[in-house]
Order: sequence, then structure tokens, then C-alpha cells
Amino acid sequence: MRVLVTAGPTREHLDRVRFLTNASTGRMGIEVARAAADAGHDVVLVLGPTHLTPPDSPRVRVLRIVSALDMLAACEAEWPTCDALVATAAVADQRPAVVAPGKPEKSSGPETLALVRNPDVLATLAATKGARPCIGFALQVDDAEQRARAKLVRKNLDWVVLDAPEAMGADRADFTLIPAIGEIVRLPGATKADVANQIVRILRRDSFLSRAIR
Repeated sequence: MRVLVTAGPTREHLDRVRFLTNASTGRMGIEVARAAADAGHDVVLVLGPTHLTPPDSPRVRVLRIVSALDMLAACEAEWPTCDALVATAAVADQRPAVVAPGKPEKSSGPETLALVRNPDVLATLAATKGARPCIGFALQVDDAEQRARAKLVRKNLDWVVLDAPEAMGADRADFTLIPAIGEIVRLPGATKADVANQIVRILRRDSFLSRAIR
């Protein structure tokens, strides 16, 4: 099986040195890539800016990206030859409408920042999945399970992994794996390595079923 994994944040640059981003470190996606490679699968890891080191394995090919547009382009190039998708990346919803050259100096008076919406990387890929399993992540706070289920349906996923802001950068947190069909898997206080191994087991099973259907 060849697995496409997205991980880490994106950076949406305002100018040459300043950018919008979030607190994701990419640890979850790196653990998924490691678990898949350890299980004998080939991995394409599309990785946003992070201080963490990706797996050093001949089975893991790392594509470094910066922005949401970079991530989409890299994923669209790889997705046709992959058998499954695990999208853990925290992709910025918006980017500056204009990227200033260089580093503009401070100015007086009120300032506004015009933003435009980024493409939805996960939904774009899942729209062409066919029978291939697609797993996404949902970081939610209020009405968490309800919103995660809505995301699963809206983005045409097979599973969504629910977590909370406390999981960002942490090694251990509470996770809930919600399927389109079947029973919920709850992993309270699990390490991200534990969650990654569970995801790889799900992929192996669902990928086998999809090949049987085809």
C-alpha cells in the first residue's frame, strides 16, 4: 500500500519574513508515516514547516512545503498513485490577498489585512478518492463529536479523528476515531504513536476491502 500523509502547519506569508500560521508541529503525521513504514507500506509525507525530524526510512519520501497552495499542488501530483490518504495537517483556512515584497516598514494609523480563502486540500483530494480510504482530523471544542461527524460527511471521508487544542504539540491526548460506517473507537490519554498504529490498522483493513470491491 502507498499512503499519502499530510502533516504540520502551513505558513501564509504577508511578506518575505512575516506570516500567518498555527501551533501544529506535525508530530501526528510524522507518527503515522513512521507507523505505516514500520508496517511495510510506502509513504509520501507532505510536511509543512516544523522543528521535528521526519522518519529516516527508505519507505518514507518527504515533500517539504510552506503554504496551503504548495500542499495542494504536492498532494494532487501524488494522489493518483496512492492507495490511501491520512490528512493530519493543520492547513490555514485563509491567506493574505497580497504578499508584500521585502519587509515593509511600520506605518502609522489603522491597518487592515485583506484575506482570501485557501482551497480545501482534504475535500479536494477526497472528492476523487473512489474506493480508497480517506482519514481526516477534526480539532473541535464545542459540540465536538457532532461537528466532527459533520466534517466527515461534508468532506467525503471514511474516518475522522477528533481531538482538542490540547493535542497540538503534545505527545499524549484524548482521541476519538469516528467512522462513516461502524462503531466509534475511543482512545483516552493515548500517545500519538498509539493513534498512528490504530490508523494504520484501519487503513490496512479498509484498503483490503476496497480492493476486494474493485
